[in-house]
Amino acid sequence: MKIAIGSDHLGLELKNTIKEFLETQGTVKVEIVDVGVFDANPVDYPDIAEKVALEVASKNCERGILICGTGIGMALTANKVPGVRAAQAHDVYSAERARKSNDAQVITLGALVIGKELAKKIIEAWLVSEFGGGGSTQKVNKIKQLDERYRKLE
Repeated sequence: MKIAIGSDHLGLELKNTIKEFLETQGTVKVEIVDVGVFDANPVDYPDIAEKVALEVASKNCERGILICGTGIGMALTANKVPGVRAAQAHDVYSAERARKSNDAQVITLGALVIGKELAKKIIEAWLVSEFGGGGSTQKVNKIKQLDERYRKLE
């Protein structure tokens, strides 16, 4: 599975922890596309969120992981990119439901909210979960229809 990952300066340490975990201990074989940041210099999180969201929207990557201080700004920004469904998760259950019920291709985490070990569990649960379909299909299709309806045409 090809995954885009990115963080702002507040999420850099957790991003690197997650990358190392996925490359060495995760149960899902992954190829990681790291869009930054690569140092602790302050950046604006929307720039990173857009890069990861575009990797997913273009289908270059199947999934995306975004980390900032709270995960909120990254989720808000990624959800502005047409075709992307980003969900903030700070617990394993929410991460699973983001995939199983909402077909979220992007997950966002708050480095100032959760610790490294919990982050690993959240990412692992999200990666092994798949969209369940069933009654959720109609709901996800409605999200897709809203995305199409309000997409700004150039």
